[in-house]
Amino acid sequence: MSQFEEVNVHGYEEFCQAIAERKGKDIFVYFSGNKDAEGKSWCPDCVKAEPVVRGEMSNLPDGSVFIYCQVGERTYWKNPNNDFKKNLKLTGVPTLMRYGTVRKNCRLTLSSTFLNGLFIFVYISLCVSLRSWWRRSVSKATL
Repeated sequence: MSQFEEVNVHGYEEFCQAIAERKGKDIFVYFSGNKDAEGKSWCPDCVKAEPVVRGEMSNLPDGSVFIYCQVGERTYWKNPNNDFKKNLKLTGVPTLMRYGTVRKNCRLTLSSTFLNGLFIFVYISLCVSLRSWWRRSVSKATL
């Protein structure tokens, strides 16, 4: 069983604070539409994706961080100038991102077509493998 920290945040400012407090850690972020009083997101794809993502969380690397970020209400999300779109270049929700990788952030915008545990597991594994490969390549180059 994987040992990871789960953090729940609402909005861009809380997201930035959570990232800053965990600098240097292996961070995975799941961006979703806000949830209502019954715990259901306004985003139907987010509702479908969440149980699949949660089902694969045991595959996260030990010591990593999983941030569940609610991006706001639908009207805020649809605004092309919202902070998530402007600063993180998100194009849709739900999005699963490995934050702060050596190269560009690995990200996957989920849709009903890709909602299966194997695909998400392969995505996370690929990000982990790319990071390991990059570290090995850098250390060989510095020898």
